[in-house]
Amino acid sequence: MQVKLNNRHQHILWATVRHYIATAEPVGSKSLVEVEEYNLSVSPATIRNGMSFLEKSGLLYQPHTSAGRVPSDSGYRIYVDQLMRPSENLAFEVEELLQKQLNWPEGRLEAVLQGAAQILATLSGYITLVTMPQTSTAKLRHLQLVQVEAEKIMLIVVTNTYETQSLIMDLRAINQTNDRQNLQGDSVLSNPEDIDRELHILSNFLNSQLRDRAIGELSLLDWSELDREFEKYAELIKNLLENLTLRSQTPDYTRILISGIAEALRLPEFSQLEQVQTIIQLLEEKQEQLWPLIFGATGKKIDKQVTVRIGSENPLEPIQGCALVSATYGNGTIPLGSVGVLGPTRMVYENAIALVKSTADFLSETIGID
Repeated sequence: MQVKLNNRHQHILWATVRHYIATAEPVGSKSLVEVEEYNLSVSPATIRNGMSFLEKSGLLYQPHTSAGRVPSDSGYRIYVDQLMRPSENLAFEVEELLQKQLNWPEGRLEAVLQGAAQILATLSGYITLVTMPQTSTAKLRHLQLVQVEAEKIMLIVVTNTYETQSLIMDLRAINQTNDRQNLQGDSVLSNPEDIDRELHILSNFLNSQLRDRAIGELSLLDWSELDREFEKYAELIKNLLENLTLRSQTPDYTRILISGIAEALRLPEFSQLEQVQTIIQLLEEKQEQLWPLIFGATGKKIDKQVTVRIGSENPLEPIQGCALVSATYGNGTIPLGSVGVLGPTRMVYENAIALVKSTADFLSETIGID
């Protein structure tokens, strides 16, 4: 049910959410009148009537009979979608810190992402979650084939995220298949004296054909009409790329780098040990359940990039009392990973959204360069 609010009701809801976020105490009409910043300019009675309407509309509720009001998940939703603006000042601040403190590409990718998570946790005061890039969406920058022992070669791949992968292939099975298909009986890389030279030639050929292609699509390429010089490598190429693609797609989720648990434990919402334990267990032991919420495209979006899930909008029970703000970082239109903050629904959304978006933009502009 969509609630239509007039300007006064919007103003009262805005002030109530702001006050509750700041104090963590149920909000009464008198306290709103006393704060000049809210500029309500009406009597406490008028505010009480407005708060009563908002309560009947499901946007506020009373935790106790004689207490003031507290925003509901729906109240926060209207606040986020209609009544607040992300903090531009904080967006600039985090961008400057990231540029100053994170050294890319000289630093390791994981260290850069962990550094971004720590900066985001410090500025937000919430738990920060940064997913490692998806290998299947990363693009190939360079590959090299090298002999590691008799009948075995290693494929070394560097992606545009500067991550390195390697896999070893046994040439005997490929040679046997190739011999059955080749009437002249010329096995792949059959002459030990020429192996290094042929691997170098083949590496150069594959680099020319595959550079800037997504790892996940390599096995779909058609190699049926290779130049005559490379026809005898067809089976080897097919096997190499199928194995590389399979490696990139397992598992379906990537590791989540976590920071800021200590900061979050200072918040009153996380004062109960049992609740904290279930959240930590989810973060440390069940990341495969959390990953789709951070990286997935579904959820409530406030713009083209940032997704905000509030309370019951989170399907996982341990975080249904939390808000999760996330955004993807990527390479052009291809998403690589995600940035998120997890905190109570009593979150400073103006700050969290600005911080998450700026961090995701920074990572896209640095590690996501084509």
